[in-house]
Amino acid sequence: MHVSIASLVASYGYAVLFLLVGCESVGIPLPGETALITAAALAALGHLSIYLVIATAAAAAIVGDNGGYWIGRRGGIALARRYGRVLHVNAAQLERAHAFFARHGPATVFYGRFVALLRTWAALLAGAGRMPYGTFALYNALGAVCWSLLFGALGYLFAQHLSQLEHYVGRASLAAALLLALVVALVLAGRWFAANRARLVGRAQAWWQHVLTAPAPRRLRARYPRAWTFVAARFAPEEYLGLHLTLGFVVSLVGLWVFSAITEDVIEHDPLTLFDVTLLNWLHARATPVGYAIASTVSQLGSPLVLTAVALGGGFLLATRRQWIVLGGWVAAFAGGGLLDALLKVVIRRPRPPYAAAFLPDSSWSFPSGHAMGSLIGYGMLAYVLVVLVVQRRALRVGVVLGAVVLIVAVGLSRLYLGVHYFSDVVGGYAAGVLWLSACISGIEVARRRPRGTPPAG
Repeated sequence: MHVSIASLVASYGYAVLFLLVGCESVGIPLPGETALITAAALAALGHLSIYLVIATAAAAAIVGDNGGYWIGRRGGIALARRYGRVLHVNAAQLERAHAFFARHGPATVFYGRFVALLRTWAALLAGAGRMPYGTFALYNALGAVCWSLLFGALGYLFAQHLSQLEHYVGRASLAAALLLALVVALVLAGRWFAANRARLVGRAQAWWQHVLTAPAPRRLRARYPRAWTFVAARFAPEEYLGLHLTLGFVVSLVGLWVFSAITEDVIEHDPLTLFDVTLLNWLHARATPVGYAIASTVSQLGSPLVLTAVALGGGFLLATRRQWIVLGGWVAAFAGGGLLDALLKVVIRRPRPPYAAAFLPDSSWSFPSGHAMGSLIGYGMLAYVLVVLVVQRRALRVGVVLGAVVLIVAVGLSRLYLGVHYFSDVVGGYAAGVLWLSACISGIEVARRRPRGTPPAG
């Protein structure tokens, strides 16, 4: 595919670029993005003008999207109404599409330009959803220009590594599409749960009452009433020191168990360390300069400098809002996480992988990964604070949590790709981070839920 597109762009220049990008924007699944990157790479080699490449791609995207919009606006609704029974589309579904684009149309049109599959169908869906044309035209033009500038610049700067760039861009775009599908699925699942919550809760309560009235639980309750009351209170959501503390304790135990198992394998040089070396060599053999550049950028998001900035910024905002309990947990999470990382490194003293010297001028210990632990604690705390204090809508809360998870995993993968950590370093960092993050959040929740006037347990 790359050879044919490269030859077409080299032979026909701006015309084939306009055709491929425009047709993809109308709704025909052609590799418009690949054509833009290829044309930009040819511009870097002196065969085309990068300014005309970007302008051509932007113009083609705008024209094609406008064509797709009007096809969806004029033909999509009429087709759905005429053949609705065959297509399983009814008036209520059309109204929901209209309501969706009324609320989320600008973001869908703008960001859809950067996501595979959605880039092809966003304009058609916007037209079928009767999104106001003026709003569509504005955000479509903004998305087209930004998209052309971004991928044109990538193709121009990394022209010497074009095949690797197209590989990574394609994977990133597909990953974005899969992530979007996951978010949509979670939102739909959340709405279904909200609509059926009363029925599900009723069934769960009926099942629980059936369990409690069984002969064995009744004998235990009669024989050990105080212990039964204590255990039941630990699973009561509304109780102080109830279900939230129990869940936090369980998560902390899981984190401690995983960290202990990995640490034992690292110290005893068990088979996990052989897998570490195998994976490290496999990644190093397939690494590219473009991959290193991307991984280095992502890795910086878990660096002490960036996490310190997050800690200071979040602490300042919590102080201005007088959220003193959350602020205390926030400081404990960041400061304690840094101290825990330094202590574990000194105690275990595992040497760095041999490839780390190319990226780390100063020698330091490898286990656990400070970037993995710090990003999990830092961005996990940030997601917790946003969900608890800032974000109200359920869909946005899901988005915040998913965004934090993706960012944390990306930082860990970047450390593996750079060869500065082993696999067990990253997983061990995550396990230690889960342990400390769970302890801090549980402490915050206990303090927040403690009834006023109740002295701390001593």
